[in-house]
Amino acid sequence: MKVRKAIIMGAAGRDFHNFNMFFRENPAYRVVAFTATQIPYIENRVYPPELAGPMYPQGIPIHPEHMLEDLIREHSVDDVFFSYSDVSHEHVMHTASRALAVGASFTLLGPRDTQLTAGKPVIAVVATRTGSGKSTLTRLVADVARENGLRPVIVRHPMPYRGFYAVQHFRSIDDLAMYELTLEEEEEYIVHLERGYEVLAGVDYARVLEEAERHGDIILWDGGNNDMPFYRADHTIVVTDATRAGHELLYHPGEANLRSADTIVINKVNLADGSTVDGVMDRCIAVNPDAAIFPVRSEAYVDEPERVRGRRVVVVEDAPSITHGEVHEAAGLYMARMLNCTIVDPRAYAVGSIREAYARYPWIGMAIPAMGYSSEQMAELEATLNAVECDVIILATPADVTRRLRLNKPVARVRFTIVDAGRPGLREHLRDVIMRIQKR
Repeated sequence: MKVRKAIIMGAAGRDFHNFNMFFRENPAYRVVAFTATQIPYIENRVYPPELAGPMYPQGIPIHPEHMLEDLIREHSVDDVFFSYSDVSHEHVMHTASRALAVGASFTLLGPRDTQLTAGKPVIAVVATRTGSGKSTLTRLVADVARENGLRPVIVRHPMPYRGFYAVQHFRSIDDLAMYELTLEEEEEYIVHLERGYEVLAGVDYARVLEEAERHGDIILWDGGNNDMPFYRADHTIVVTDATRAGHELLYHPGEANLRSADTIVINKVNLADGSTVDGVMDRCIAVNPDAAIFPVRSEAYVDEPERVRGRRVVVVEDAPSITHGEVHEAAGLYMARMLNCTIVDPRAYAVGSIREAYARYPWIGMAIPAMGYSSEQMAELEATLNAVECDVIILATPADVTRRLRLNKPVARVRFTIVDAGRPGLREHLRDVIMRIQKR
């Protein structure tokens, strides 16, 4: 039997999981390389042999995605496996065309080949786009589970942007110092830890699952970007975003999440007009008529609002949401306008990668993306924030950058909650879902 040579295209997350599940012990394939994109500084590394397994004693090299065609030719690659998320359907097929043009087949692995089965109940929270509000909803699900006497453990989508840890177990905020984390990783964990929930992540999600089953009565999958869950769920909730109407059917694999969900949550209905929300509702019903659908409000509030009201402010937003997530006005700018602040345009003060982000993602406008994928980027973020002439920094990213940066201005944090926009409400629905799962 001919051994087929493969390349896995990824962004430090889904790609490694797909390798572990489908390729690591598969003698029919030899993975010659990963390619990396979307996230800075994740290429030019090696997926380590201790994770790659005995078939790969040297590990597997990770190359920039722009080298795809050269790698296919150099290694006579048979198959390219696309393994990352939150990209348009058009982007996926342009990428397929690149592979096909130099002779390789192009493949998407599905849930049957990549999902693990848990011994404890699983509720998965996924989305149609990054920045839709998955983590806020995951906390609501965790709250309802705890109110019903369960001990939830939250499993986060992987983000091995610096180190390759098989399992990361965070029991408290103090545990964040145990691992080499980027700002982007920390912001996904800290909001759950502040609420008293344990969080698990890593690279080897079979081992992560074993740890989760030891520590929780129910497992909550908190997805990354708009990726599909790594665990087979007893109930799947998809969050779609009323401020990006239409995107629910235009992005991979968000549309697959929408079509397969048991519950659909239309978030941020308070930030869109009624006809827009109705359009999202109609499209959701058209592709998934059996799902329960709940419109909800995304409510933001600021610590000590009187310290911010009417002041000159600069706004920091979650970087993935406003960059490749294409959110044109996120919560920080919205709160600044609600509090009658004067928003200072930071673009003239931006340095390094922050300045480059404005050129690459022009819709960012007057927000600063919380770029923190390296110590160099965090230094550039710090320099930019300290240079802006304003009174207060409004921090609308979940990460508490004051733990990482030395800033010369006071910081006000924006926090989020989900509020039902209709009756019966989402909280009551979640209680019913959890009760049904417990009886299985």
